[in-house]
Amino acid sequence: MEKLRHMMNPLDFSVEELEELFDLAGDIEKDLPGYAHKCDGKILATCFYEPSTRTRLSFETAMIRLGGQVIGFADANSSSAAKGESVADTIRVISCFADICAMRHPKEGAPMVAASKSTIPVINAGDGGHQHPTQTLTDLLTIRSLYGSLKNFTIGLCGDLKFGRTVHSLINALSRYEGIRFIFISPKELKVPDYITEMLRQKNIPYEEVIKLEEVMPQLDFLYMTRVQKERFFNEEDYIRLRNFYILDKEKMALAKENMFILHPLPRVNEISVEIDDDPRAAYFKQVQYGMYVRMALILTLLGIK
Repeated sequence: MEKLRHMMNPLDFSVEELEELFDLAGDIEKDLPGYAHKCDGKILATCFYEPSTRTRLSFETAMIRLGGQVIGFADANSSSAAKGESVADTIRVISCFADICAMRHPKEGAPMVAASKSTIPVINAGDGGHQHPTQTLTDLLTIRSLYGSLKNFTIGLCGDLKFGRTVHSLINALSRYEGIRFIFISPKELKVPDYITEMLRQKNIPYEEVIKLEEVMPQLDFLYMTRVQKERFFNEEDYIRLRNFYILDKEKMALAKENMFILHPLPRVNEISVEIDDDPRAAYFKQVQYGMYVRMALILTLLGIK
């Protein structure tokens, strides 16, 4: 029997394994009907202790498109967690019903606890401000598909770089590829955590920190926008003061390269003006599509289905 494998962190997979995963996702994109029965008879459990639209529906759609079925809950109040059941006990129960589980939890490390007690593969679908590995896989696949490779480009990450788990995950993942240069664009209060800049320094990866988006726009191959996350703030005034700090509009886009792409993990609030949606460089809805393909590939890989 193959060793049980989980996806807690994008770094759980080697660069070579990720290439295989992305090749599989690319094949799925080209031949969706060819994969329609790969998971016949399999069940995915989605255990979401925190609200989500895209991630949960993306996982569920991925499994349904593979021919499998889905069970689960969409928030903690509709599960036995409301009665005080532990994550460890919940996963033991879920393991009796399902073949694979995707879990989102507001507490950092909760999916890791689940994985340690589970007899089925567990995918971390986001834990607090910590990791969001399948969003990172989505981001990497999107970059690879649009740019042709995961090497030699400049990426600007803009907005909430302090609390944004998607940003932290993506920086860690990209730090394994050659020729990547990071530009961090944020107000001082939301700057990228020190442990990340320290890691980049140790690996001799070039980065700079700026406050104004306009001054670095012409240098970027990718711009990764993020929302200022209300739910991660301790007080309303700080949130209100910072939420409109960056708004990407036509004026700012006029400064960008013709072939620069805009990414966003979504949901957006107002940080990308809707007037940008028709710009050919806007790739954030394409990103959602790639998210489904990469989750289909991940489910197949973790279940050991060839």
